[in-house]
Amino acid sequence: MHRITGGDTPIGSPGPFSFLPQITLPFEIPEQPVAIAEMADMFGVTHRTLHFYEEKGLITAKRSGTMRVYNSENIQQMAVINACREIGISVAAIQDLMEELAGASSQEEADELFHAMLARRKRELTSDISNIRRQMQQIENLLTGEETDDGPETARPMQLVLTDREKQCLALMAEGYSAPRLARTLNLEFEDLRQMEDGIIRKFQATNRFQAVAKAVLLGIVPN
Repeated sequence: MHRITGGDTPIGSPGPFSFLPQITLPFEIPEQPVAIAEMADMFGVTHRTLHFYEEKGLITAKRSGTMRVYNSENIQQMAVINACREIGISVAAIQDLMEELAGASSQEEADELFHAMLARRKRELTSDISNIRRQMQQIENLLTGEETDDGPETARPMQLVLTDREKQCLALMAEGYSAPRLARTLNLEFEDLRQMEDGIIRKFQATNRFQAVAKAVLLGIVPN
């Protein structure tokens, strides 16, 4: 376990993270701080990508004089970010995860938060696979001139029944509230909030919260 520190500050200054998920890396973490070029090479990203992550508050460089450097704790933090991006998790969702991890009080809690995000992403990908198969079949039917039995069903308008609580949650999602902030605003336990979000996403036949909000805007359920 690495204790993570952050901030565009001198090396050794305390940061917001006490625990981060355990990520296996294909290289040994250097004992000494590394420059941005070496950090980029480690993860196969560009300097601009690292700057972008810093702009989004996902990771922050240290300072050694005027040089921008990353220590072992920053590298472990970047490992989490990179793992999330490689499986298609959005930057906004990673921001939510990092906010949750900042409040983790044990290694077990940090790992559970990460595993919960992986499980959600797996459900999204499973849904994507189902949609892709359906669309491929529709393309095949169009190419062969055949009609599908479920064509009329697909063309029907989406019928949605949302509870008042779900409508309130959806409106706040549209305003960009993060999951922790949503839970606090709605006075819900975090897991209850996650279940409500997942239910809204399913009702919109979406793969994530952002797609659900986009569909809600198109349908006029929430204002643009």
